[in-house]
Formats: sequence, structure tokens, C-alpha cells
Amino acid sequence: MSFPDVRPRRLRRTAAMRRLVEETRVAPAELVLPLFLKEGLTEPRAISSLPGVVQHSRESLRKAAHQAVSAGVGGLMLFGVPDHAAKDETGSGGIDPDGILNVGLRDLISEVGDSTVVMGDLCLDEFTSHGHCGVLAADGTVDNDATLELYGQMAVAQAEAGAHVVGPSGMMDGQIGVVRRALDNAGHQDTTVLAYAAKYAGAFYGPFREAVESTLQGDRRTYQQSPGNVREALREVELDVAEGADIVMVKPALPYLDVIAAVRDRVDVPVAAYQVSGEYAMVEAAAANGWLDRQGVMLETLTSIRRAGAQIILTYWATEAAQLLRDRY
Repeated sequence: MSFPDVRPRRLRRTAAMRRLVEETRVAPAELVLPLFLKEGLTEPRAISSLPGVVQHSRESLRKAAHQAVSAGVGGLMLFGVPDHAAKDETGSGGIDPDGILNVGLRDLISEVGDSTVVMGDLCLDEFTSHGHCGVLAADGTVDNDATLELYGQMAVAQAEAGAHVVGPSGMMDGQIGVVRRALDNAGHQDTTVLAYAAKYAGAFYGPFREAVESTLQGDRRTYQQSPGNVREALREVELDVAEGADIVMVKPALPYLDVIAAVRDRVDVPVAAYQVSGEYAMVEAAAANGWLDRQGVMLETLTSIRRAGAQIILTYWATEAAQLLRDRY
């Protein structure tokens, strides 16, 4: 037999052969599209640091939802952006049934019903005047337990607006247990809880803060995780599952593929990952300068996140990627 005896290249000879033996594929139904609904807009408004992403009006939100569903996207995650005058110390606009987030959830349910999964971001940061994810104590720190009470109320408000899934993202200790009990006590036993279980205090969130018009003062390092820690992430995930999380999420995604893989190995609930604004913006900026193949990098990053173990991926490319994937396979 001639050398080499083993020829792995046989399985790469043609596109058909490569498709046949491909180990990891991303399906459109595994993608979730984050959407921003801005109070008072009559037309969508571009977000300068997120090319192709907008703050929606209520009308454009419905259109974007319809496009996503038509492309086969598996879910929609809604963020509400209130008028600055509506923000206060406790983030009451996030609980108000007539606040922009709950209005938007009702609009989405009215538009798409059960044809996709409608999710609400469950956090106070968009609604507080200080931009933190909870209420502040007298010393300026985030008051964990006082915040939990508001999270419970916010979860019920979102469920009553029709959300299929609520996504507690504030990284407060005990938040999943409080949200689960609040939902159950209000008769919303079927509402799913997606836990932002391992959310890191990293540097990839800048464009998102433009999108939600963040008023953050200081940083979130006292409640989000240190980028160097993985054992801590696993502890957080295990606590959330014990408290009733139906799905757990790692955020950001690409810089934390090792964390995604470790979480996938540790739990038996679905694992999600959020390809955050900075991940998206880096690729868009490089592609705009002609330095990268935009679509190629888009799909490669999504595949890497899927390969690491995330079966649900939140990405601003969800609709476009879903269309490309349908054509590809």
C-alpha cells in the first residue's frame, strides 16, 4: 500500500461529501433574534455602532418579527427602551403593564402568536435612572434582595403580556427561584425561565449600551462575573438549575466557548449563548473595511458557538443567518 495509508482528505473531496460528514450544523430554529423597541418612535432609528440593527417603532417591530418567523428563526428576545423621562430609581417602567417592554410583548404575541418563541429580557437596567440592574442601597451598591422582589413582579407582568419565556439577566443571587415562585403563584406555571446563568462583566457590551440608551454609572463587576472564572460559572449554573431554570445561558459567546462547553457537560437542560453586540460589531466593522468575508465569518462564528455546545444562539444576525442556512442546506 502506498504511503500515506490513511487519507482523511477523501471525506473533503466534494461539497456533497463535506455536507454528508459535517459534524456540526446550525439550524434556523436554534437562532433567537434580539430586538429593541424604543418608546415614542414612529420610524425605526439606526444604531450607529450596530450596523443593520435598529431601535424599532411598534410598527417596524411587527414587520421584523414577521420577517424573522418567515426565515425560520426560533425565537425573539425583546428589549424595551423607554423615554428618558420614564426612567426612575426603581425601574418601575419595567413592571408597568403599559410600559414599552410589556406593550411590545403584547404586540409580538398579537403578530406571531405561537409560531415562534417570544421572550422578554427581565432586567431593570433599561428602566433605572442610574442604569444598574437593580435598586440601589444607601451606600450606592445594588441591593440584591430588594431587587429580587421587583424581578418577581416584572416576571409576572411579562407573562401576563404573553411572553412565552422570561429571561432574568441581572445576575442577582436567588433570582431564578424568586422568579419561578412568582410565576407559579400567579398561575403562570407554563412560562419558561431562561436564566442568564453565566454573564460576564466584560468589554463586549458597548454597542448594546447605545442600543438601550444606557445611563449606567460605574460598572457591574459586583454582580456580573469576572472574565477569568469558569468554576464560578459552573456554580452559578448549578444554582440556577436547582432553583428552576428551564434553560441556562452563557454571555458573551465567542470569548467564552470553553465556558459553554463546560456548562454543556455539567447540566441536562438546554444551553444557550448570546453572541453579544461587540462580537457582532467587530465583524461588521472589519467586513466594512474589506478585511473579512462577512457572511463566511458570520456562519463560522455561529458554528463555533454551536460546536461548543450551545443549542440556542441569540444573535443579531438571526434572520439573515437563517436565510443563508436554509439556502445552504
